[in-house]
Amino acid sequence: MKRSISSLFVAAALLSSSAIASNSWEDSAKDAWIDGKAEATLLLNGNLNSFDINTDVKNGTVTLTGKVDREVDKALAEELVLNLDGVKDVENMLSVVEEASKDADESVSQSLQDSKIETVVKTKLLWESEVRGLDIEVEVDKGVVTLSGSVESDAARDLAVTLAKNTNDVEDVVSKLKIRNS
Repeated sequence: MKRSISSLFVAAALLSSSAIASNSWEDSAKDAWIDGKAEATLLLNGNLNSFDINTDVKNGTVTLTGKVDREVDKALAEELVLNLDGVKDVENMLSVVEEASKDADESVSQSLQDSKIETVVKTKLLWESEVRGLDIEVEVDKGVVTLSGSVESDAARDLAVTLAKNTNDVEDVVSKLKIRNS
């Protein structure tokens, strides 16, 4: 009897461990199937570079890693994978790499624009005989021109400000010009 009870326990233990192993194998197979579907879905989408996106699946949760060019690409990848059968959740760990350089490009573009404005305003001031352009400092920041230095009269100050305001791409003019004491 002792032997039958111990055999029964051993059999029960073997059956339960094989059931656990079977569930583990089925879960792994399901995760692999989801991973394959996720990879194929990303590959077939023409808006994404799927070679820069990696997928990893554990218990139905897909983790996306790698890099994309824009935030919209990151959101698209997540949405595509989230809508697949069997996917419980998506951990989107994709890095956006191009938008930062886009901001840098805009900064360089603004700097070049400001330099162009500064050159044009300074040239106008130098060519205007009623204003002593050599006595006026011109600074530009995001299209805002700041004039500083000294002029002979109120009329000369107004003329310098008007010349600057009438320059293409100027957003505003700040006058710090002082009238010289004669």
